[in-house]
Amino acid sequence: MSSVMNKLALMSALFCLALLASEPAHAFRCGSRIVIEGMHEVQVRAACGEPMSTRQIGYAIRAYIPRGRRNSGISISSRYGYPGYQQQVIVTEFVYNFGPRKLLRILRFEGGILTYIETAGYGYLEN
Repeated sequence: MSSVMNKLALMSALFCLALLASEPAHAFRCGSRIVIEGMHEVQVRAACGEPMSTRQIGYAIRAYIPRGRRNSGISISSRYGYPGYQQQVIVTEFVYNFGPRKLLRILRFEGGILTYIETAGYGYLEN
């Protein structure tokens, strides 16, 4: 009975370690590179290549962070800026098709910064 309990404990410990080593849910892998929220469009294109399709969804209002303050510890993608300062940013969507054995990835950018990653079922072969 104790050997079964030891095996069960070992299996659960290995499972927990595997969960800790996995990528966060808001990221995915392009070849050997990881794409995460907060990356710029240019960085995503460099990691994954050109998307299968792109489209402009619309506009969003975001807090504006003055250019000189970005390098002083304030994140570009911060939702908090200076009170009263806002800017209108373009919202675009990229779709990546990695083939029939991998999932389609839909990426939403606001003002050029990746804000949302979604999966949309398995990809397909392009003719």
